[in-house]
Amino acid sequence: MTDIKPDPDDVKSLPSRPGDPSSRRWLLGATAATAALMGLGAAWWRTSQVDAPAGVAPMDGFWSQQWDSPNGSVIAMDSFKGRPLLINFWATWCTPCVEELPLINDFYRQNKSNGWQVLGLAVDKLAPVQSFLKKMPLEFPVAMAGLSGSELSRGLGNLAGGLPFSVVLGSDGLIAQRKLGRLQPADLSNWLRLK
Repeated sequence: MTDIKPDPDDVKSLPSRPGDPSSRRWLLGATAATAALMGLGAAWWRTSQVDAPAGVAPMDGFWSQQWDSPNGSVIAMDSFKGRPLLINFWATWCTPCVEELPLINDFYRQNKSNGWQVLGLAVDKLAPVQSFLKKMPLEFPVAMAGLSGSELSRGLGNLAGGLPFSVVLGSDGLIAQRKLGRLQPADLSNWLRLK
């Protein structure tokens, strides 16, 4: 009888057996990766859902704030009182922010005659915002909130502090809606009913 020995190349391609240490390491690695992805997904979902009641007033001093625009004029919050207002916190380095700006600009263009206002608060430095606005001009006012914009967004319900973040204030000045993350057309359509 002849001994048949397996070819070493064939042995390498054989699957490992269930009790084999390399099989257990692979299983542990796959389990850990799956758990990490599930955890990241759950964290994203929790932070994208801004869990704060609507119909509450913005924090004290909100309506008295003012900022410089990228062209040097002053934008005062109290000039927006009395009509519905969408405030969008964004930055030039934030890809989802930049991607949603044309949608917000279209929303403003289509609804300004119905009393809607939009204010973009740039959580950014002046030079990048000026450069960005030369390439992509926006019809709605933009103000330079700088790093203090993060604190302001937290005061309006953005507990995670992420961008983009949008807040809708009704004509009564109360917070009507909030969203952390990129806006979708359905968000804006739903918000139109608020006034």
